Amino acid sequence: MNFSAKRLSQTVTQLCLSKGIDHIVISPGSRNAPLTIGFTEHPDFSCFSIVDERCAAFFALGMAQQFKKPVALVCSSGSALLNYFPAVAEAFYSDIPLVVLSADRPSELLEIGDGQTIQQEDVYGKHILYNANCKEGEEHQTYNETEINIALNTAIELQAPVHINIPFSEPLYNKVKALEVSPQHVPARIDSDEISENIDEFVKAWNNSAKKMILIGVLPPNSIEEQYIKILAEDESVLVLTEATSNLHHENFIPAIDQLITVLDEDGFKELQPDILLTFGGMVVSKRIKKFLRSYKPKAHWHVDAKKAYDTYFSLSHHFKITPNTFLKAFLPRTETIINTYQTQWLTVKNERTVKHNKYVESVPYSDFKVYSEILNSLPEKIQFQVANSAAIRYVQLFDLPSSVQVFCNRGTSGIDGSVSTAVGAAYASKLPTLLITGDLSFFYDSNALWSNYIPKNFKIILINNSGGGIFRILPHAQNTQHFNQFFETEHKLSAKHLSSMYNFKYFSVNNENSLKETLPIFFEEKNTPSLLEVKTPSEINDVVLKEYFKCLK
Repeated sequence: MNFSAKRLSQTVTQLCLSKGIDHIVISPGSRNAPLTIGFTEHPDFSCFSIVDERCAAFFALGMAQQFKKPVALVCSSGSALLNYFPAVAEAFYSDIPLVVLSADRPSELLEIGDGQTIQQEDVYGKHILYNANCKEGEEHQTYNETEINIALNTAIELQAPVHINIPFSEPLYNKVKALEVSPQHVPARIDSDEISENIDEFVKAWNNSAKKMILIGVLPPNSIEEQYIKILAEDESVLVLTEATSNLHHENFIPAIDQLITVLDEDGFKELQPDILLTFGGMVVSKRIKKFLRSYKPKAHWHVDAKKAYDTYFSLSHHFKITPNTFLKAFLPRTETIINTYQTQWLTVKNERTVKHNKYVESVPYSDFKVYSEILNSLPEKIQFQVANSAAIRYVQLFDLPSSVQVFCNRGTSGIDGSVSTAVGAAYASKLPTLLITGDLSFFYDSNALWSNYIPKNFKIILINNSGGGIFRILPHAQNTQHFNQFFETEHKLSAKHLSSMYNFKYFSVNNENSLKETLPIFFEEKNTPSLLEVKTPSEINDVVLKEYFKCLK
């Protein structure tokens, strides 16, 4: 086995290995040759070669999302690491651990007009939890070991992105047979799984409140123990609101928030207004629930998260800095079940909305709404379901999904960039068959994601192609703007047929309801090659259909 002759390369690779960071996504370059040699020539690393750095970063994000441990990115100097930035920002807000390892020129070659050189130190600003700026030279070995240990441990402990900038002088490709350094490994800390603060006053407030709302954002599957789900579901004074990305299911929970609240009047909002709002999980998709809780504020808002709490509803009163399971384990045994009608009243409304929803689905014409209904009702059991942003995740929110379907979406920054690359990385890392559902702009924007040698045979994409950014037709007043089609909707006539052929995807295409119903079973049955189903829908009626849907719920 060979090693890079560069001590910094040896230090980084050994410390990564010691901490179990063994999946390395590498984009080609010369300045990062010492790192590439160090990782690829060691049999204990799994290395991936992806040319497009933006795709590489989201691919790594998808793997880290599934592994729940850091994945490292390796790139050359210059603009290469700037292409990581969208994924770094997503990782920052979604609490996903990425380790960016950027090769750099030595300090004497910076800002003198040398090629492929930018100011790389601290380049990600506030969107990174630790910046380790290494220094080249044997005299800096202790400093470098300390900085690299801190950075890698931060990624592990806080589930967050970190950046290690590593200068290399030429020559870059020399190798040695034996390691020349043995860096000290400082293990990451393991947090206590106990609640440390006194919760007496919170228990008292909870037990004295008739209306408690629990709102759950993005959560990985199986995050909350079943025993706690059951206790919450059986308390008549507790109303639990979930989203598709919450990955929590119970018949006494309300999964389609917008379906419930969109047509409420002021009296309805006042009846729904909680005394206490308890939240956990990541970002919430529904803008309507945010607007409601900002206008009809609870008396107290408690957020449970080991790392951070956003004052999303302008009423945050306490942050429990622990995991939801740890909190519920300590808190629920001390709560008292209150007999009232808060939960049953809103479950009755939910059931009424469901009846109207089903009736509307039967009568609605071929459109995005109808297509999502058919697809979501046809989903196979036990799959990983990656959902793109914009209209895709909003439509998915309106339908109840099987409990065995694991839902993921990049809701940290909610961007359309990287949805396909994330899904490919997640598909590679997951043992489950993976389906991505995406709109056309999100798909074509990230189509380089398919330029990959790591796409599983059971990976599938459903592309809803309505010839543009259909969500802008839904947004209030957007269509009234000048040059709407060109600069907002970005109307196009693109098809995924030739991309599918180029990247060896089996291609299916439908443009009406009957062909969709006939094709879906065949599409889902395909297991021998990656597959793409392009569903072409009429752009002109989608906004009308959706608006009429909410009207029908009254």
